[in-house]
Amino acid sequence: MDKEIFLIKLYEILLSSFGKQNWWPGETRDEIIIGAVLTQNTNWKNVEKAISNLKTNNCLSLECLRNASSDTIASLIRPAGFYKQKTSTLKEIAYYFTNNFNRNIKKKPYKFREELLSLKGIGNETGDSILLYAFDIPFFVVDAYTKRILIRHKIIGNHDSYLEIQSLFHSFIPKNAYVYNEYHALMVKLGKEYCLKKEPKCNTCPIKKGGL
Repeated sequence: MDKEIFLIKLYEILLSSFGKQNWWPGETRDEIIIGAVLTQNTNWKNVEKAISNLKTNNCLSLECLRNASSDTIASLIRPAGFYKQKTSTLKEIAYYFTNNFNRNIKKKPYKFREELLSLKGIGNETGDSILLYAFDIPFFVVDAYTKRILIRHKIIGNHDSYLEIQSLFHSFIPKNAYVYNEYHALMVKLGKEYCLKKEPKCNTCPIKKGGL
């Protein structure tokens, strides 16, 4: 099947099957940015524990993370794992955003992305999560679920890069932050509930029922 047709139909099927997901979990922009870092290499339940610790200690803000000691941050985010690395990343990203608070960083999105990716511990997925969910800038987020689903349907190859996969969505799906937000969230739901790493539930999968 043509890749463009597949990606368009896939979105329609998932939206019809699961409904709107209304991501990202987070009450403020700072919380979304912090959550995007904390969720690296862990599950959301662990992130919630770390966020709860930060909130309880009135440190769920980039300003607080900038001023707090590394030891304090590390102890609060410990449930999220890799707490030393994530503390370093949070400190760096806190300095970046507090130093650029008055700058219209949305005006040059590709420059903004380049600067984010230059920060220690910020890779493509984390950077694009921040751009999309915290700033409503349309960069599609490619994660393990997206790769698994598209590989199994022969839309991409096993060794396609992050940017190659992202370019498919940027080419065939209108550049709209809301659509990219929902599409990514729907792919995560499909990956968690049906397109499992082991023993996928192909026979009951919405994609199969939808004729893809």
